[in-house]
Amino acid sequence: MGFRHRRPLLQSEIPATLALFGVLTLGAVLLPAAPAVAGPVHPWAAPPVNSCGETGFDPLARQPNPDPSQKQPEAPIKIPVPVPQIVTVQVPGPKPDNTRIDPVALPSDPCGNPCPDIRDDPAPTTAPGGTGSGSGLSLPRIEIAPEAEPIPIPVPGGEAPEPQAPPTSDVQPSEPAPAVAPVPAPQVDSVQLVDQVTGHGSLNRTDMRWSVDGTDLGLMWENKPGQVAVVFGDTFGKGWQAGGAGTDQQDWRSNTIAYSSNHDLSQGLVLDDFVQNSRCHAAEILDSRKIKNFEHTTIPTSGFAIGDRQYLTYMSINHWSRIPGMWWTNDGGIAYSDDNGRTWTKSQWARWDNLFGLGRFQVATMVPHGDYAYMFGTPNGRLGVIGLARVPSDQVLNKSAYQYWIDGTWVAADGANELLATPIVSGTASELSVRFDRDSGQWQMVYLDVTRGQIVMRTAAQPQGAWSDPVPLLSTEDYPTAYGGFMHPWSTGKDLYFTVSAWNSYNVYLMHATLK
Repeated sequence: MGFRHRRPLLQSEIPATLALFGVLTLGAVLLPAAPAVAGPVHPWAAPPVNSCGETGFDPLARQPNPDPSQKQPEAPIKIPVPVPQIVTVQVPGPKPDNTRIDPVALPSDPCGNPCPDIRDDPAPTTAPGGTGSGSGLSLPRIEIAPEAEPIPIPVPGGEAPEPQAPPTSDVQPSEPAPAVAPVPAPQVDSVQLVDQVTGHGSLNRTDMRWSVDGTDLGLMWENKPGQVAVVFGDTFGKGWQAGGAGTDQQDWRSNTIAYSSNHDLSQGLVLDDFVQNSRCHAAEILDSRKIKNFEHTTIPTSGFAIGDRQYLTYMSINHWSRIPGMWWTNDGGIAYSDDNGRTWTKSQWARWDNLFGLGRFQVATMVPHGDYAYMFGTPNGRLGVIGLARVPSDQVLNKSAYQYWIDGTWVAADGANELLATPIVSGTASELSVRFDRDSGQWQMVYLDVTRGQIVMRTAAQPQGAWSDPVPLLSTEDYPTAYGGFMHPWSTGKDLYFTVSAWNSYNVYLMHATLK
């Protein structure tokens, strides 16, 4: 089964992509010249090893192993060949499986496996080789890879979800909200890799404890005092091998959720537990149909809590494009949980359809602050601009109560106003992470800018800006397949912790930026 292409666009790929699809953004996008590729700048180093002696992954671009006997074989070049396949799809389809169990206590020995009858294989997962070139001339191996291209045919079937009462219309009056003076751009003193969060050889040994061998994202919010929820994207278990996302034969779950309570992030992001549906098996929390060209998967994009209720924004993926960094959504929506994230319900009313691919809030990040929850959104893919909306905190699931920021005014959710939201920064952005930093009294925004080949940070005094110029936190020259950049809610004005994903190893890492 073919899978998605979430790896970042290389800078050299961007002009061709824009020429092919057109720039589906408001305003001009200025593309920097693609720099000459000088090869890995970091010397070779042995892969990291955790305290249990298990080999992990190194997301840095490194020179190849100088020992010729240890040379990694070159990965084959796979040429996908679409094979049309008619697939009947039951509509409305099956209900979500909310089977849950109480977690098994972890052994007192951190190197002991809690379910040896299920997972007790310490053999390391094959990691991708170095990015440099070895000595001698070798021709790449080319493989033709037939790939099913489903043609979905809807048919009646399944069980209709229980209808949800529609919210009462509550249109908000317009209100002026001009951008305020920008604050100084953040000054970054240093950025360091702290630790590998997930996968084989990680601090948390997620493969042995919760059948999480490969996953990405790691977006976070404080779900209750003293605890942080950590949500991951497409997750794969036993049988998965490094080199990107897995297949439907490798224990595929569209998303999973874990919890963390450690405050000393300098020692890594410690995961206490996952929500599980069977022993030592992380549960999928937001269901998806897993049918390409219908609903391939459901990816969380942000999480937040208001009172005792947890919320997740998510995007329903129709299909991943063959062009890296591009995808097509059905809609973006909001789900909620009243049992601290154990089970979730997708709102039938808080959804933003992607009509003709023009939806501006398909990949949303929401942040509650004061009397409102602010929604920062981009279109599907990685080449869109950032729009802004807000809603009273007690009306998050009521689309009629939203207001969009248009030309310095909060404008009611009426007609096509969503499409008219004014971009709050210049240029394109993807995979936003936004938080209000109480130490500095400023808003912080981190996102992947594929035109720069960087994960960058901006700051502002108000959500509508004006936002500072972007400051680089991480370059894809150092971390060649990095994406994401999701801030930890317990970061401070001086110590910013954030997660990144690396496509090659398809796992999550914790980074630490020291701010001046």
